[in-house]
Amino acid sequence: MNVLYRSTRDKNGQTVTASQAILQGLSPDGGLYVPVSIPKFELPLSDLEKLSYRELAYHILQAFYSDFSEQELKNCINKAYGPNFTSPKVAPITSHAGNTYLELFHGPTIAFKDIALQLLPHLMTTAARKNNLQDDIVILTATSGDTGKAAMAGFADVPGTKIIVFYPKDGVSPVQEKQMLTQKGENTFVVGVEGNFDDAQTNVKKIFNDPELNKVLNQNGFRFSSANSINIGRLFPQVVYYFYAYGQLLSTGKIKNGEAINFSVPTGNFGNILAGYFAQKMGLPINKLICASNRNNVLTDFFNEGVYDKNRPFYVTSSPSMDILVSSNLERLLFYISGEDSIKTKFLMDELTSKGIYKIDDSMRAKLADFYAAYATEEQTGQEIARVFAEDQVAIDPHTAVASYVAESYKKNTADPHETVVVSTASPYKFPQFVLTALHANYSSDSPFTMIDALHTKTDTPLPQTIKELATLPLRHPREVKPALMKTTVTEILGIDK
Repeated sequence: MNVLYRSTRDKNGQTVTASQAILQGLSPDGGLYVPVSIPKFELPLSDLEKLSYRELAYHILQAFYSDFSEQELKNCINKAYGPNFTSPKVAPITSHAGNTYLELFHGPTIAFKDIALQLLPHLMTTAARKNNLQDDIVILTATSGDTGKAAMAGFADVPGTKIIVFYPKDGVSPVQEKQMLTQKGENTFVVGVEGNFDDAQTNVKKIFNDPELNKVLNQNGFRFSSANSINIGRLFPQVVYYFYAYGQLLSTGKIKNGEAINFSVPTGNFGNILAGYFAQKMGLPINKLICASNRNNVLTDFFNEGVYDKNRPFYVTSSPSMDILVSSNLERLLFYISGEDSIKTKFLMDELTSKGIYKIDDSMRAKLADFYAAYATEEQTGQEIARVFAEDQVAIDPHTAVASYVAESYKKNTADPHETVVVSTASPYKFPQFVLTALHANYSSDSPFTMIDALHTKTDTPLPQTIKELATLPLRHPREVKPALMKTTVTEILGIDK
């Protein structure tokens, strides 16, 4: 089946191919691309336990990226998933402290973004060839911590591309910042923004949708694309590990074929949990998608009250990748629960832009029954890290701890007997200070490397290679700007006149 894509905001239903959508990232009307129809998983669920990660990725992604040939897609997948992942399974499951954890941090930057962002550059360069694109692709992205580093690691020195990453200067962990500022690659650029993630993301969207700037870009041989999870080249590779987790549960005998399971997902920009929603629509037996938030609990209120209200305090927390008040990918869910009504979707998004708030109607709320939402405070996050370590001598990062705490509270509140998988999104070494504090461990200074050594001593968790190398790498990206100067910064980096 040939799957085409339309914008969530286009009332005319104009379509593009998968490769065109990957290249564009964001639709010209400001909407997000969604498949005209969601394909069904073609194999029996019993086959899942027999497939390697690469094999499963092909079976799922060939349905979404139907204008890629078998050879093109397999070539992209084989390049993406190899020795760059420290686990041959890519996304293994483990069990400790009474829960099952889907570990997504075995890639080169020790965060779940690697799984999609090791693949995206290969998809994008293949898509460029397919569409006879001569322009250089400028990847423009805002990051709340992990996307930036993972995207740069994927795109570094890829011919015909440049990548510009904006991040909130005081809104990421010291290790996340050091990972970005030491990134190699002559085509990589990192800029600290004097504001929070929403400031960075809002201005990136404005830059994308600036017609004058896009005209100048085209005149100078450039075109924008995105590495954020708004790009379907980022979104659908994340569907794979939901199916892969199910196959591993089958192979270990934790579940029976056809049995429904739950996933508890630490959620910020809503891309990761949305991939679970697509997996469910494809036929994966998912009972509940548990949306786990930190103190920035705008999504908790949305699912429980039907009101999305970003007019609230913004908190910098120990789980910075979730410090988000405007969850971009939620627009895709709005599109589906509105009955694929692009007019209603655009109205709600315009309300969010103009008033900072929107309310969905009862018919839309009724279609959210497969979601459960709750949040963890900073204290509860620390308590969960301590609980898991005390029970099983395993250290988890704060994002994973949020999802683990919410999963535990969900089970206690509902007595739901279904197997629950906690989506573990990062290595504890990305956030050593908070993990050490939660474990009441001492460290001698605030240097991230002193804290990493202390965490290693305390937990005996193996040090990832990327962490070992980080201490010796020179800083390469010192630039910092105010949000209002982001557009000017882009034109300066590209060497073009506005």
